[in-house]
Amino acid sequence: MRRTLPLLCLLLCLGGAPFPAAQAPDPQAADLTLQREPGLSEGVRRVLRGLPPGVRAGVLVQDLQSGQVLQTWLPDTPFIPASTNKLVVGAAVLNTCGGADGWWSSELTVPAAQVGRPRVKAVTLRGSGDPTLKVSEGPYSLRALAKQAYGRGLRVVGEVRLDDARLDSGTWKDAPIEVPMTALRLAEWHDAPPLSQDTARRRLGAALIAELRRAGIRVTSQEVGKAASFKPYLAPARTDERGETLPPDPVTPVGSRPEQAVASVRSAPVAQFLADTLRPSDNLNAEELLATLALRPAGNGTLEGALARERAFLGRIGVDLSGVVLADGSGLSREGRLTPRALVELLRTMYELPYPLVGTPAEGSGFPDKLYRQRQNAFVEALPQGGTDENLPNHGGRGGTLSQRFVGTGLDVRAKTGTLPGVSSLAGYVTAKSGHLLAFALMMNGPPESPILTLRALQDEVVAVLAAEN
Repeated sequence: MRRTLPLLCLLLCLGGAPFPAAQAPDPQAADLTLQREPGLSEGVRRVLRGLPPGVRAGVLVQDLQSGQVLQTWLPDTPFIPASTNKLVVGAAVLNTCGGADGWWSSELTVPAAQVGRPRVKAVTLRGSGDPTLKVSEGPYSLRALAKQAYGRGLRVVGEVRLDDARLDSGTWKDAPIEVPMTALRLAEWHDAPPLSQDTARRRLGAALIAELRRAGIRVTSQEVGKAASFKPYLAPARTDERGETLPPDPVTPVGSRPEQAVASVRSAPVAQFLADTLRPSDNLNAEELLATLALRPAGNGTLEGALARERAFLGRIGVDLSGVVLADGSGLSREGRLTPRALVELLRTMYELPYPLVGTPAEGSGFPDKLYRQRQNAFVEALPQGGTDENLPNHGGRGGTLSQRFVGTGLDVRAKTGTLPGVSSLAGYVTAKSGHLLAFALMMNGPPESPILTLRALQDEVVAVLAAEN
């Protein structure tokens, strides 16, 4: 009996009363999973015996050097992920932008027939839907655009227009973030975002008009218009003198051509914004990243379309989508579901993808120069680092939400946290005693009153055991 009771206790803790909003596991399926996979080591079982009543845990650990799955428990059970969901949107955006050196862009365009003229009917701001364009600071700003336009001879603008119809902000109206997503955004809005699309248009239009005037360009109207619609040119049919059909004229009349850019700027590498999102677990940043996936024409302009592109990305890289439900970018929604298997498969693939940082990280760049030095994987380096002992998990801190965890342990942990009432997760990478890198996902769901600090302490102890045992 003394050998049976601890195991029975563990079974009750790990597979006990399901969290109300989560899908209960099928006992038969769980038995089959345990038959084909290793289960848990005694060290991990010992730790998880401390789970509070009613809390379920899912575990999956894989050695990324050997490929061996080392630990499993309910690996295919869907759990509410909380902010570990940000791993999905971060990976999808990194992939869409082409890796660590990927970038966003913004430009000013004028009617094709007016290119090169000092006076134009209108100038239109177009962008990638990203949240890093600034008003006046740095090379990726409205000020830099205005200076370029002036340098190319632009002196008088009849009207400022915004190409903001490429995103349907109404599809975000019920999202937990409660901030409308718009196709054109400014970095300065982060701490005081506009609460409606109309307010966003007015604020952005006013800022652009002010910067054009500051550069020496006269804007004759205070009104902010919408981008002119464009219809692809269809060349008229042609025949020769004998009435036989000729190929269409290959030359498009100037008046039928798309607007042409008079100024264009490029953002800083996407990898840095990804770090500024994952490390402090910034919810608004995450939703803005998701919105870039929705932008037309690559997306259909809706939240649902962005989530579909995320899901398609996961499918392309081989993530098992059984039980996975994507609901938002931040993880604030309690409708979302991820499994430990899906998270570890994502972590494994993102570690292997060739998304290196360029060169060696400079001192003070915020990217570490110890573990992962050879690989320089941008996705891994964007994660919070445990044990940095920074005072606050702020945007500038390397440790982010892990800064006060693993302090003094000597463990090198890069992982994403996730917390909601009754929900605590940790998923990422740890270097084992052997020097091998382990990808792990620890997911816990329980009643809303579950003690989060206890769950975090158990997760940290499990990670320490994993590092010591392998």
